Amino acid sequence: MPFEMAPPKYARVVAALQERITNGTYPPGSMLPSEEQLLKEFGVSRTTVIRALQILNQQGWIDSHQGKGRFVRGRPASAAERPRPGREALEEDESADSRLVHVRHVIAPDAVAAALNLKKGEAVLMRRRLVVRDGEPSELVTAYFPLDIAYGTELGSDKPLPEGVRRHVETRRKVRYDHMTERIVARPPSAEEAELLAITSKRTPVLALTVTAYDATGRPLQVAQLVLPGDRHELEDTYPLI
Repeated sequence: MPFEMAPPKYARVVAALQERITNGTYPPGSMLPSEEQLLKEFGVSRTTVIRALQILNQQGWIDSHQGKGRFVRGRPASAAERPRPGREALEEDESADSRLVHVRHVIAPDAVAAALNLKKGEAVLMRRRLVVRDGEPSELVTAYFPLDIAYGTELGSDKPLPEGVRRHVETRRKVRYDHMTERIVARPPSAEEAELLAITSKRTPVLALTVTAYDATGRPLQVAQLVLPGDRHELEDTYPLI
């Protein structure tokens, strides 16, 4: 498992439930056992079970319906077809399971200024939102926009956009997102990140994913930074060796 010397307890639960879904023990449309049943069966804590279920939900194996339970979707599509965290940061509806934390003009952090081809000390528009899944803080998403890209849009509004930022920018600014790069590092959380993401242990790292989106000419349109608690997420990819 990434960033672990040995698989964490929740990985055993994830693997077992994936196997049962794959072999038909839990067919598509069926309801998963309750949290109580799972924690008794696997002999783990409720927190461990919830983390395992969050991973299955994020990877597309199950759907969660508040007040009804968790239902099997089946084995997800190939990794190339599954949503990637970086792409979701650009395309996810802001009103979906999230709340805005900050919307304001800030001096671009050095790494952001470099990615956006801006001068040091230049201002950008920042939108930061906290995503909550299954009642627990899941990720912190911070988007930075050059001021000329933000001009004429609703990106400066303190209300959630009813669409993803990519669609909003493409529609309002008549530009097209063409490709993006992703970079991920593991690091300690900042004080604000730890508070917003309810990270209580100083030993828990975060996975910081930086996404830079470009148009077809290579002009950077946006930088998005995702901060994921390391004990609630695992990132997996599959690709052909061609």
